[in-house]
Amino acid sequence: MSVRKFAIVPAAGAGERFGGATPKQYADLGGAPVLSRTLDRLACLACDRTVVVVREDDRDYARRIGARDGVELLRCGGTTRAATVRNALAALASHCSDGDWVLVHDAVRPCVPRDALARLVDELATDAVGGLLAIPVADTLKQANGDRAVATADRSSLWQAQTPQMFRHAILMAALHRDLATAFTDEAQAVEALAATGGCAPPRLVHGSATNVKITYAEDLALAAAILAMQP
Repeated sequence: MSVRKFAIVPAAGAGERFGGATPKQYADLGGAPVLSRTLDRLACLACDRTVVVVREDDRDYARRIGARDGVELLRCGGTTRAATVRNALAALASHCSDGDWVLVHDAVRPCVPRDALARLVDELATDAVGGLLAIPVADTLKQANGDRAVATADRSSLWQAQTPQMFRHAILMAALHRDLATAFTDEAQAVEALAATGGCAPPRLVHGSATNVKITYAEDLALAAAILAMQP
């Protein structure tokens, strides 16, 4: 049986830091919602199944996104990212084999370059675990005590995590269900914890792109629009 790819797009967050009445995944980005732009970009992966996970009471998806070919809506979003992805995995479990790939991509990363997506899939094709897009940290990092800088961190081994993050189905299931109490901020953190027990190898880092920005604050929309305008 050939290895299949499944994509999960968690879109259940409220986006408190973004502000405004509209959640950031539905904010306008050059005439289309951010989430719509993200799904457009993921389409080049030709996944066997793509699911968007929203809260049960979400009313924006139907109004702003609507039906899309190859995209399924799941109303099982949790209170944390980890819970949302865990619920999506449960919904997909009967369709996935242990060795299938599961890609998890932020709903608010609409600018991920197509060549970075291709690089992720190609470089991890034979990996037993999986990995993530990331870029080496370029800026000087400070450790703070209140509003005072008290130390400078060694950045030589630090990378900034991005998405998609792509793992074997069995690995991701084991990692996210091993510790239900921890609100993992990304899937790689859960797999790292599993690897620390000897359950698998650590996630592999695949060089991403500085243009793969995550929209967190309202001002990030202008940056994302500029990046989209310059991308082919």
